[in-house]
Amino acid sequence: MRTLPLHAGARGLHDDVAQLEVGGETLILTHDSMAAGTHFRANANMADVAWKLVASNLSDLAAKGAEPVGVLLSYTLGTDDARFLEGLDEALTKFAVPILGGDTIATDGPPTFGMTAIGRATYTPVPHRAGAVVGDAIYVTGPLGRAMLGFEGQPDYLAAFNRPHPRLAEGRALAPLCHTMMDISDGLLLDCWRMAQAHTDLTFQLDRVTIPVADPNRLDECIRWGEDYELLFTCAPTASLPVPATRIGTVIEAQHGLLQLDDAVLDSSIGLGYQH
Repeated sequence: MRTLPLHAGARGLHDDVAQLEVGGETLILTHDSMAAGTHFRANANMADVAWKLVASNLSDLAAKGAEPVGVLLSYTLGTDDARFLEGLDEALTKFAVPILGGDTIATDGPPTFGMTAIGRATYTPVPHRAGAVVGDAIYVTGPLGRAMLGFEGQPDYLAAFNRPHPRLAEGRALAPLCHTMMDISDGLLLDCWRMAQAHTDLTFQLDRVTIPVADPNRLDECIRWGEDYELLFTCAPTASLPVPATRIGTVIEAQHGLLQLDDAVLDSSIGLGYQH
C-alpha cells in the first residue's frame, strides 16, 4: 500500500493516524475495524463491541494528544442491532463524541464494523512514532495484562477487556512533553518494537522488573497480549510528568537490535504481540 499515491499527512503509513492542516487547525484522522471471530466472539455482548469500537479509535487520537471532533460509522446490520446501538450511545456519551455520519450494509457473512475518528490536535508538533533521542526515558501510563485477564473471565478485569477507556486526558497532557507516543493495542513488546523501528540509529532498552503488569507471575504474557490501550511514550528523563506513568526503560544508541528486554535482544517482531 505504500506504493500507492500518498498524501503527506499519511506519514508514509508508518503511524496509526493521518495529519491534515485545514484552516489553521491540525486535524488527526484514524480508522479501525472489528470483525466477528477475530476481534470479538460470536456470542459477545454487542453493546460491548460497540463500546470497544469507539474506544479503540479514540485511543489512536489520545496517542496524538488530540481532542475528538466526531466519528463516522460503517455498520453491518443484523447482529443484535438494538444492543449495539445501546453500547454505541453509552460510549459516545461517555467520551462526549458525536456521530458525523457513515454507512449501513446488510451481509450474509460475519459482521464487520468500521469507524473513522476525527480529532483536533491540541499541541503541535503532533507526537509521532519517531522522534526519540538517546537518553530518553521510556514510560507507560498503566499496568498491562488487564485486558488479557478480562478475556479469560477474571471478574476484576472484565471491564478492562469489554469496556476499555482511551487515555484522552493523559494524551493531551503529555503531548507537549513527549518526543514520541503511541497507544498499546497489540502488546507492549510489539508496539515498542514498532516504535523503535521508526528510528534508524536507536535501541529501545526495557527493564523487565520495572514494567507494571496485572499479574507478575505472567509477565511475559501480559506484555505480549495487547488491548490495554495504555500510552507508550518517551521524553526527557528530567521531565516533570503531569499524569501518573511508570518508567520502563531507556532509549540508547543502536546496538545489536531494535529492542532489548534486560540483556536479551529481541530481533524480530514475530512472537512479540498480536499480529493479523
